[in-house]
Amino acid sequence: MRVVEFRPRTVFRVVGILLATAIVLEILWMARHIITWVFIALFLALALNPAVDWVERRIKRRGIATAIVYLATLAVLVGIGWLFIPTLVNQVNDFAGKVPDYLHDLTKGRGRLGFLQEKYHLVDKARKALREGGASKLFGLSGTALAVAKGVVNAVLATVTIAFLTFFMLLEGRNWMESFFSLLRPASRRRWQAVGRDIYRTVGGYVTGNLLISLIAGTLTTIVLLITGVPYAVALGLIVAILDLIPLAGATIAAIIVGTVAFLHSITAGIIVLAFFIVYQQIENHVLQPLVYGRTVQLSPLAVLISVLVGAELAGVLGALAAIPVAGSLQVIFVEWLRHRRGEEPAGATSRRATPF
Repeated sequence: MRVVEFRPRTVFRVVGILLATAIVLEILWMARHIITWVFIALFLALALNPAVDWVERRIKRRGIATAIVYLATLAVLVGIGWLFIPTLVNQVNDFAGKVPDYLHDLTKGRGRLGFLQEKYHLVDKARKALREGGASKLFGLSGTALAVAKGVVNAVLATVTIAFLTFFMLLEGRNWMESFFSLLRPASRRRWQAVGRDIYRTVGGYVTGNLLISLIAGTLTTIVLLITGVPYAVALGLIVAILDLIPLAGATIAAIIVGTVAFLHSITAGIIVLAFFIVYQQIENHVLQPLVYGRTVQLSPLAVLISVLVGAELAGVLGALAAIPVAGSLQVIFVEWLRHRRGEEPAGATSRRATPF
């Protein structure tokens, strides 16, 4: 029988590594909201950085270029909010005013929602839940006011934090990257600079393209809803733009929501809106998305699907949003590793641009 002996130093080293790993994972879990803000700010910085570079090439000052693009972006966002938020608020209020009518029709088994009572007895089940557990059990109202107030405060804090993080990433990101590359040996520095450029092109191109596609989807949806007379067109268009950011499933979810509202308005409007989404999704899937994914991320549809599913399972909606650029970045690193093992020159090694910021 062979006895394996471990030195005390080896045992302590293994235990120390395990404890350090556990502590790091616990810290990451505790700071998960901050990490989420950092990732969102990074994506925004990558989306705005091409504009900052364009302005910098003309005025030769990074700080001034960053301020110009940043303030211009804020001005555009404020302008959009000034144009659409009043309409959005009015439409939400109108919808809230219509809810009692919908509920009345539902309880009487009338209207387009009447089938929920006639066929599924939804109202009877709700009344039973109210008798057994009260409104708090049915709607989960306990602590609602506190939860809403806390959510508003967190949203404001997150928005302000992400705004400042984005600004400083645009302003100082290049210095950070140059400091990192300066720590490497000259042979490795050239290689990793090329990898950094490829990752920047992959992630930045995806983020910019995805935002553009979502803007197109939301704008076209709003126009179609206005033409067909469907109420809450601006609010629904905003929902489509937000959901369309989610790869693969987002557009389908948006189509179900908007199509349901359109059918509640009228059968004709519902058919037109449904046909629009079918046609638009074909154009988006076969024209717009291949232009984005094919030229920037260069992932196959199967790889896109797998990465989105894994990202959604690990981190929900944010994971689904980040899955494709992360997968594209990993592909860049893997391809560069294979190229390095074969002794080939790194891709893009002749480019003068050294850092992604």
